[in-house]
Amino acid sequence: VRKGLEELSSRGLITTKVGIGSFVTFDGKPVDDSIGWSRALANAGANAETRTLRLEVIEDPDLAALLGIENPFFIAVDRVRTNASDGHAISIERSRLPLSPELEDVPLRGLREGSLHQTLRGAGLIPDHGEEWVGIEMLNADDAAILGCPQGTPFLRGRRLTRAADDRPIEYVTSLLNPAHFALHMRF
Repeated sequence: VRKGLEELSSRGLITTKVGIGSFVTFDGKPVDDSIGWSRALANAGANAETRTLRLEVIEDPDLAALLGIENPFFIAVDRVRTNASDGHAISIERSRLPLSPELEDVPLRGLREGSLHQTLRGAGLIPDHGEEWVGIEMLNADDAAILGCPQGTPFLRGRRLTRAADDRPIEYVTSLLNPAHFALHMRF
């Protein structure tokens, strides 16, 4: 683990500080995603434009098993964010929401105010706790084409599982974050 952190640090992809914990930064500014990713990026100074790539119900028994739930159906919400000024890649987020009665009409009506955060809160699904993992992924051909980057470009890969107070999964999201803007900031 130490060697991996040293490598990430040598590439300028993470910042480490002793004391408190870890969080993602955008251009060195903390990203408070408890207010929603779009708003958090705007508050950190990102001039982001969001495009929805996918909003549909999918079946994923492997993810259901990973999350410890019986229902293998999820709402897939895939989005790409680019800089509105010049179009350069910022991120891809692939959210998976366990299909529930509160969310079953989302694929038909879309996201509330264009925001997944608002959609979840409007359905009474309030994040309480979760886990996050961060690593590096070299872009495959499909993601490179979406992001307008060369195949093999290193991006930060975040995976986050958010749970409600009753411990049921609300969202599992995999994000590819452009390390030109994003870093993992750790405090111990």
